[in-house]
Amino acid sequence: MSRPLLFLDVGGPLNPYAARPERRPEGYTTIRVPLYGRRPLRVWLNPAHGPALLLLGYDLCWATTWMAEANVWIAPVLGLPELPYVDFGTGLFAERPDGVHWKTEAIVAYAEGRPFAWVDDEQSPADSRYVGARHPGPALLHHVNPRIGLSEPDFGALAGFARTLPA
Repeated sequence: MSRPLLFLDVGGPLNPYAARPERRPEGYTTIRVPLYGRRPLRVWLNPAHGPALLLLGYDLCWATTWMAEANVWIAPVLGLPELPYVDFGTGLFAERPDGVHWKTEAIVAYAEGRPFAWVDDEQSPADSRYVGARHPGPALLHHVNPRIGLSEPDFGALAGFARTLPA
C-alpha cells in the first residue's frame, strides 16, 4: 500500500494569518508576496514545519488557493521539495448549497480512495459527512487554529492517524 496523502492548506495551518497582526509568532519568518496592483501579502512561515512534515510518513500535496504558486513562495521557506497540488480550476471559491467547502470535492477526487489527512482552518461537519459518504478509504479532516498555525498537538494527531493505517 502506498503512503497516505497529506493535503496542506497554507492560510491557517502554515501561515497563522489570524495571529495578532502586530506580533509575529515565535519561530516564524515573514515573507512578502507581491500582488498585482495591491500591497504585498504578508505571510508568516515557520521553517521548522517543513522537516517536521517530511518526517510524518505522508505524501505531501498542496490543497490551497496558492496551488502551483505554493511551490514558488512557500515550499522554499519551509525546505520542502516541489509538491503536487490540487487544481481547483473553476471550483475555486465556488459556494455549494449543501455547505460543503469548495475544496472538499476536489480533494476527495484527487485522493482516488487513498487514505488521507487534510489540514485546514475552514472544514465543517458538512465536509466530514461528504468525505465519509464519498471516500472509501480512511480520512482525517484536521482543523488547525489560524491564530496558532500547526503546533505539536497537530503534528501528534497527524502522526497518530498515520499509525492507524495498514503498512
